[in-house]
Amino acid sequence: MEIYQGIILGILQGLTEFLPVSSSGHLVLGQLYFGIKESVLSFDISVHMGTLAAVLVIYFSDIRAILASVVSCLSRRMAGRPIRHLFNEDPNLKFALMIILGSVPTALIGLVIKKFEHLLFTSSLVVGLMLILTGSVLWVSRKFYRPRESGAGLDAKRAVLIGVVQGLAVIPGVSRSGSTIAAGMFAGLDRSQAARFSFLLSVPAIFGAELLSVKESLKNGLAIDPATVCGTIVSFLTGLAALKLLLKLVHTGKFHLFAPYCWLAGALALLSNLI
Repeated sequence: MEIYQGIILGILQGLTEFLPVSSSGHLVLGQLYFGIKESVLSFDISVHMGTLAAVLVIYFSDIRAILASVVSCLSRRMAGRPIRHLFNEDPNLKFALMIILGSVPTALIGLVIKKFEHLLFTSSLVVGLMLILTGSVLWVSRKFYRPRESGAGLDAKRAVLIGVVQGLAVIPGVSRSGSTIAAGMFAGLDRSQAARFSFLLSVPAIFGAELLSVKESLKNGLAIDPATVCGTIVSFLTGLAALKLLLKLVHTGKFHLFAPYCWLAGALALLSNLI
């Protein structure tokens, strides 16, 4: 892979990881466009870690508070003191529990879909159809906007539902951020709750998926070349900008405006499959 290709794909990853247009789908289409057919697993791992770093930066205070609550809870448990009441008193601890519950179906579904990645991640037909589906979900979500603090609270059922949707978003063309935020709003969460849970739920999912990918890549040798380094840095910087933009659009009720783009991109992907 050439350096300029790494930079372009890094920008593509950074923008589409958070904007609801499917990063995996765009990476597949980008690699097909450049004619990159050899294994690019090392590159994919690196640029995904770049966008994960963007999430950690934006939600640093939330993640720090959640981890502090979890550590405090474990310390009390090891000291033999009761902890059950903490889940009702500490919202950060309850949020951590919701992330765990949501991560279980994500992991199970992701492991199943991974067995078919050789088919899913090389097909512009699949990407096109899923992009059109993503656009339709985004468009329908405009009817489910709720003002801040007016929605239902996050509970186990909603966490599991969003976790299931996140697992299905492994399919290229299905936007992880778009589908999970929309699922949260469909389930009754206000748009701020849905966005916050979506991105914090993505942290263990992305990290876990990348660990599995690293293990697989090490078997064939993990190659870090200049194109990968440049792509990772660019994916982090563009990811920061894209995440801030998306949060602004979600909070102002303009999340669905990405639907036409998904429809157009999906139609072009289907057209390219026919040519």
